[in-house]
Amino acid sequence: MTLVSDHRFPRHAHDHFGVGLMAFGAQRSWSGVGPVEAGPGDLIMVNPGEMHDGAPLGDVPRGWRIVYLDPALVRAEAEAEGLGPAELVRPVATDPLLAARFGGAFARLFEPRPDPLAGEEAFVLALVTALARHGTRAPPARPRSPPVVRALERLDAAPERPVTLAELAALSGVSRFQLLRGFSREVGATPHAYLTQARVRRARALLAGGATPADAAAASGFADQSHLTRAFRRQLGVTPGRYRAALLA
Repeated sequence: MTLVSDHRFPRHAHDHFGVGLMAFGAQRSWSGVGPVEAGPGDLIMVNPGEMHDGAPLGDVPRGWRIVYLDPALVRAEAEAEGLGPAELVRPVATDPLLAARFGGAFARLFEPRPDPLAGEEAFVLALVTALARHGTRAPPARPRSPPVVRALERLDAAPERPVTLAELAALSGVSRFQLLRGFSREVGATPHAYLTQARVRRARALLAGGATPADAAAASGFADQSHLTRAFRRQLGVTPGRYRAALLA
């Protein structure tokens, strides 16, 4: 994805590893290691499920290119290189070598007639460089409490279905406040915010498969297309129509 925007992204997470390169402008973001800032030439990196947000510095647009990589692909490359189950430990890095390698890999994608082998080589080299220089073995996942696990299972299984806080709390026999407090602490977002993200992810997958914004909205649990548009733009910085058009171009 290539984006130029002065949009302020709310706290959210992705299903994929993300590695991006800032082209111009600057942004501040919250991360698991605290607030960080990124400027031109810096790498921005995020792990699957890692909560983060993003806002421009100085309220002026910033631009970046970012690639989202399937976790299975990243883990396979890490294992093949003896790096073990890996995660990226720096949400922002100033690394001219890695920036040059990802810049070259991005450029391969935009050639008039992309060469698949050259593109694959460029991304494998950039990915392994990122893992070797800014990765570490992923620590064991911190266990979540049963009420939060059950709530997540319900939200992930059917994000398109309406749900109440009382319903989620009743799954484990806890109070609504206990569920809300535990969920926010362990997940980094409220159940409502998490559900909205899940619905946007489902809508994005449907759009990528060719669905219209109206159909994607209905199948993802949004009241109508306008509700999807607001949530989609807030999470991703673009409208569903623009996202779909870019994929079909």
